[in-house]
Amino acid sequence: MAEPAIRLRKVHLTLGSGRSAVHVLKGVDLDVARGESVGIVGPSGSGKSTLLMVLAGLERADEGLVEIAGQDLGGLSEDRLAAFRGRHVGIVFQSFHLIPNMTALENVAVPLELAGHRDAFARAERELGAVGLGPRVSHYPGELSGGEQQRVALARALAPEPAILIADEPTGNLDGETGRQVADLLFAEQRRRGMTLVLVTHDPALAARCGREVAVRSGEIHAPLGLPA
Repeated sequence: MAEPAIRLRKVHLTLGSGRSAVHVLKGVDLDVARGESVGIVGPSGSGKSTLLMVLAGLERADEGLVEIAGQDLGGLSEDRLAAFRGRHVGIVFQSFHLIPNMTALENVAVPLELAGHRDAFARAERELGAVGLGPRVSHYPGELSGGEQQRVALARALAPEPAILIADEPTGNLDGETGRQVADLLFAEQRRRGMTLVLVTHDPALAARCGREVAVRSGEIHAPLGLPA
């Protein structure tokens, strides 16, 4: 069997300390195959977004194995973890997290420059064209619609050509039609590039577009749906 893109074993995470401590993830086991799309569903406060943060290396598990693209994240220093994430993991958030005083082109190119890509601006322009924003590269976030801002965020996530794309409520701040357009683009790029996609959503229609749904309840995986053969 091929090595999975994501492998979690007995992952625990507690946030806060003392009386305010919350045991958010409770022994999570999860495998995600290379090129698979998985929708993480469950009620608010169930641990869905925290699970994504662990997958992205933005939160460190207290216990258990977190293996991403064959790399055990637990043994990496913060600098090595950041470098690994920059090469292998793209992240799209609900709130676009664009830098307001940078153009669309700069928002995509500057992280590439910081990661040492010499073709940062050419690559950024190509990625913005791929998400339909070729004519808008010189616009600032405040001059773009919500859907356009999320397309910039998607281009930024895709530009390093990551093996894994993580999306946390990627259509949550968009109206229905704009959300569908962004979702169409997200899944089209995932298929075209052969990436692994893991997304959190409250939208049943968006979750149903994934190859598999995984339910999270109170920090635990409950009855994963549609496990691959």
